[in-house]
Order: sequence, then structure tokens, then C-alpha cells
Amino acid sequence: MFFTTRGLQRRLMLLNEKRDLLKKNEWYCEGYSLNSDQFLSQMALGPDTIERVDASKMTCQEFAERYEKLNKPVILLGLMNEWKANERWNLQTLHRAYRNQKFKCGEDDDGYSVKLKMKYYLHYMTANCDDSPLYIFDSGFGERQKTSKILDDYEVPDFFKDDLFRYAAEKRRPPYRWFVMGPARSGTAIHIDPIGTSAWNALISGHKKWCLIHPSTPKHLIKPKTEETKNLVHPDEAITWFGTVFPRVCSPQWNNERFPVIHAIQRPGELMFVPSGWWHVVMNLETTIAVTQNFCSVVNLPNVWPKLIKQRPQLALHWLKVVYKSRPELIEKIDEINKLNGIASLDISEPCDSSSSSSSSYDSSSDSDDGDGKSKMGATTNCEKINNDKNGQNLEKQNKEEYYRGTKRKHTTTSTQQHNKNNNYSSNQNGNRHQQDRNYYPNHYYDKHKINKNGVNK
Repeated sequence: MFFTTRGLQRRLMLLNEKRDLLKKNEWYCEGYSLNSDQFLSQMALGPDTIERVDASKMTCQEFAERYEKLNKPVILLGLMNEWKANERWNLQTLHRAYRNQKFKCGEDDDGYSVKLKMKYYLHYMTANCDDSPLYIFDSGFGERQKTSKILDDYEVPDFFKDDLFRYAAEKRRPPYRWFVMGPARSGTAIHIDPIGTSAWNALISGHKKWCLIHPSTPKHLIKPKTEETKNLVHPDEAITWFGTVFPRVCSPQWNNERFPVIHAIQRPGELMFVPSGWWHVVMNLETTIAVTQNFCSVVNLPNVWPKLIKQRPQLALHWLKVVYKSRPELIEKIDEINKLNGIASLDISEPCDSSSSSSSSYDSSSDSDDGDGKSKMGATTNCEKINNDKNGQNLEKQNKEEYYRGTKRKHTTTSTQQHNKNNNYSSNQNGNRHQQDRNYYPNHYYDKHKINKNGVNK
């Protein structure tokens, strides 16, 4: 038992404070929870076409040659056997260890984090009847003193330890690791991971339904059609995608030779590798607990660097200066990438103010991918552009193309007063990471739930 009547009242009060403009019945108006068992059983019995391999004795070079260089998704076995998380990450232990610690499970209309104490979230998770429940997707757990012990419970596999973003200062680097927990029907909508990064997802408990679609697939083929979702309150949720688009992707009419689709049911103890550029959507078939990280490697650097230099030029300059000293062999590779993409090389000797946080003003939620795995890159990127971005002269502030949803984000408040309010918020004690979250990733990646007057999701 995780709650009392008082705890229930407190939890409801907290949620209602954040969704006061929301019609409460819209959280469950689609009725997914009523038919949950039947629907989730159908998903669990669906195809499972992903390759599984025992990676316990595989070398890093073998993994790179067989999977990373081929940009091939795979489920890796035998990498989590010694993790303390296998014993510690269960509802009872998490409640005992972190019951009064807050974890992020959403955002409100103004972009502020919605956080609940673990004890209240556990109650919500085990008792809700929402169509697509709130989902803990917390990137700051490793930086908060009272939750940083979670880092001791798992170890980054050797295949992914050479994360080139580690050469950026911890406060500068984009959010990259998340503690993830949610009930059945919660999940992550169809998306491509940002800035060309790859990802791994290690599942401790529960089962997840995955659908991965080749990077060459046009966006319009895998996004819900207007006629399919025009009467739905939550058109962008994972559960909606599996109810509308998934049957189309699985049909005989789908051109699987041209646009390959991989299906998978991820089980406890399995680690999913998602290569750069792959569309993917994930839904929890039951209560799940996992950890996931995004990374930049030598292999996916040709995908990451062009996007990084366009979307996060201050970070790109800072990172390049550190790499020049720590990994000089990568400079030649970056020069080759610049030539292939028509990018003017950054002169790391140029005087350029890099003292401010790379995420201080640039909102990178426009990934300009056309669905063909390529980005429309500009031909010039230099210190002048960095300073212009810093001053807000070249920022794209509205109608951003979100990484994950492929839809235009609605900016519910555009007044100068509200803009200043949001800027001031980033200066509080938790503001730096929150602002990085907002700039590096679209809101939807963490939250999946946009709490606003139009419903749970934007």
C-alpha cells in the first residue's frame, strides 16, 4: 500500500493545480482504459521481428561493425545481469527510498515542470484510469543529491561509454539520461531522437511494445492522418498511434522493402539499441521501470555534428575546443563532415564569448528533418552566427517543428510578460537543467502529456 486517504487527496490536489483548465473527463474520454486488457493483449501477441543477440562476450568493435555502422536496431542480452537495479528498482523499494523525492512527469501550459513526489505518483500509477497516463521521464535524477544514488544502480555498457558529449561541461551538455517509469498505456509517441543521436533503453521490469521504422520513411506515412484523429482528444499519444497507424504499418499494402519496419516486445533484462535516425514509438504493456540514455559516438558523429552546429552553435564551439585538446584525431573527421555537408569550419581560435550556457537562449526544437534522414543544413556557421543566436536575432521562436511529434507546437502564451517570466524561471536553483531540457528536447519527449485547456496533450 503506497497511499492513504490523505495521500490521495494531496495527489488529486497537486494534479488539479496543474490541469485546472482541463476538463477532467478528457483524461479518459477515449475509453482506452476500459478496453485496456484486450487491446494490450493484442499488442503483446503482435509480431516480434527484431534480432536478439547475447552481447555478454561481444567486443565493442564487433558491436560497432555488426550493428552501429550498419545502423541496425538490435536487442542486446546479458548486459544487465550484475546491475543493482534488478533488486532495487521495484515499487516497494523505490517508495521506501524516494517516497518524498519529486520526479518529473509532465509540463504545464507555461513550460514549467510538473513534478510529483514518488509516493503520490505511485498511487496515481496504480490507480489511474487515464487513456494515456502520466509517465515519469526524469533527466535530472543524477544531479539531485537525494536521487543521485540511482546512478549507482546501473552501469553504462562498454559499447556506449565513449559518448563524445562527455567532453562538454556537464552543465552545458544536452540532457542525455532519464529514469523512466510508468503504467500500462503510457509511452512515447512516434519520434526520431534529436541531433542525430543514438540511444539505448534498458528495461528492468515490465514489458514494452516497440515499433521502429527506417529513417528513409516519409513523415506523412507514419503520422496519424487527420481523418483518423479529428475526433480524438489525444491524437499524438503512443496508444493512439498503435490504434490508428500501427494497423496500416502492419498491412500487406505497406512497402516493407522500401520502408522497413521492425517490431519488438522488450522484456525485463533486455537492452534496446536505437540507431541514429530511426523513427520509433513505445508503449508500456504493463508497469515498467527502465533507464535510457542518448549518446554521440565516433560512428554517428556524421549525423550528429551537422545538426549540432546548426541547432546548438554555442555548444558546438565549446565542444569542438575541448575535443581539439582531448581527441585531436576527431578534428580531421569533423573537417570531412563539414566538406560533405557544405558547412564552414569553425575557427576555434576566433574570439567568441563562450562563457554563457550553450542552452541559454537557443531553442533547438526544430529538427528540420524531412523524414528522409537528411537535414537542410546551412552553408555557413561561424562565430558571428553564434553571437547572433545568442542575441536572439536568428532564433526560430514559434511554430517549431518538434522532433518527436511532427506537428507544430502551440505556444499558449506569447506576451512579453510571459516571455520574461519563462526566462526568469531558468535562473532558479533548478532552472539550468530545466532550460536545457526545454532547449535540447521538445517537451513531448519527456512528458508525452501537455497539460492544457485542449486536453491532456497538445
